[in-house]
Amino acid sequence: MPGATLSRWTMSYFAAACLMLVLGQGLMVAGYGYPFADVSAPETLALVHILAIGWLSLLMAGALLQFVPVLVARPIVGGRFAAPALVLLLCGLSALVGGFISLSGAVDLPLVLLPGGGALLLAGFGLFAGILAATLHAARPLPLPARFVATGLFALVGAALIGSAFTAALSGVVESAWIDRLVADGVGLHAALGLGGWLSATAAGVSYRLFSMFLLAPEVERTTSRAAWWGMSLAAGLVVLAAVLVLSGIFGAPILFAAALLLALVAVGFYGADVVHIYRARKRKQAELNIRASLAALALFVLSLVLLNVPALRAGDLLPAVVYLFVFGWLTGLGLAQLYKIVAFLTWLEAYGPLLGRTPVPRVQDLVDEHRAHILFRVYYGAVTVAALALATGVTGLFRVAVAAQLLATLCLIREFIRARRLAIVPAALRAPAGMVRPHLFLPLSAFQGDK
Repeated sequence: MPGATLSRWTMSYFAAACLMLVLGQGLMVAGYGYPFADVSAPETLALVHILAIGWLSLLMAGALLQFVPVLVARPIVGGRFAAPALVLLLCGLSALVGGFISLSGAVDLPLVLLPGGGALLLAGFGLFAGILAATLHAARPLPLPARFVATGLFALVGAALIGSAFTAALSGVVESAWIDRLVADGVGLHAALGLGGWLSATAAGVSYRLFSMFLLAPEVERTTSRAAWWGMSLAAGLVVLAAVLVLSGIFGAPILFAAALLLALVAVGFYGADVVHIYRARKRKQAELNIRASLAALALFVLSLVLLNVPALRAGDLLPAVVYLFVFGWLTGLGLAQLYKIVAFLTWLEAYGPLLGRTPVPRVQDLVDEHRAHILFRVYYGAVTVAALALATGVTGLFRVAVAAQLLATLCLIREFIRARRLAIVPAALRAPAGMVRPHLFLPLSAFQGDK
């Protein structure tokens, strides 16, 4: 990717996402939300949305702004709207969380914050989805990884619409039997579209390109790859259809939801087989840390989906533990693992890419310290596993200790991201060659005007 256009706002999305991850884990350590409150309590809802929107969705949005142009070999369309979308999302999330806090009775705030936050989030996600949809539309026919992204955007719109309906109902602004049915029976569908369709399908699609790129493996569209996309797409479609059945009061939504989970598991099996194939076909003999840490996340992805397909677990008290493993083992683990490489990679492109061939420059791996980060990822995944087991057994004291260890590992990994941005690990002789422009920590340099 030397010479590729850099997304001006990707690092800003990443910075905001990391702050939200720290905030979410800090709240859990402090005893806020589940398991210290009911799973449907306003405190839990505030925590869930800080993590799902503030951390995971902002992380994915920032990554897509950079990598969708790489997937389709075309520049981003409407990239100037990336900053307004980020502002809308942050304002919408703040209002939404404020509304949940008011609903809990902790602070006296107007409940209109709930639908207001929902509307702002819908606008922000709509603007972001419009940017990517226009880019994908201009690049047809789409390569397979980009089709995963299209599936993810479809699920994102569905999740955002259902979420907006929830905020209208919970605030009392709208009274409707249709929406009441959705609130009563559609929470799982909302979560499935967000965590499964939007975040997981998109992560799978982008990872096809990232794994091939970072492992120096050939990019081949296999039958299993197409089957994985079809499986995830059909699963997302079944969940949307189930939401329609819930709205209309027609029986059948639980059956469609169970079928969607089974389809997703089969699709993830195909996806896992593809990842193994890419790994075996690699030209880079020693896989770098981001790949090894991502494989651990993939293993937890498969495990959590297997558990979700057990009806007794899906409907019982163990469900929060399985969801925790899905969110922090799969999505957050993959996110942190890829951030570790992506931050260094984009920083290298920004600082040294323009100088390549004109003066000696460091390698991308010179921007990071893999030995230190290897220990941090071990601590992180170990803490996630212990936290999930503590949730499953109801040992809340152990859960807080495990999350505290998880938070510590996260903070140390974020420090590694900052050190990479600051070029702190680069050997002094290569750190600042003549003509090099030192990157800002998370705001764009005015020299990078790649977004149109």
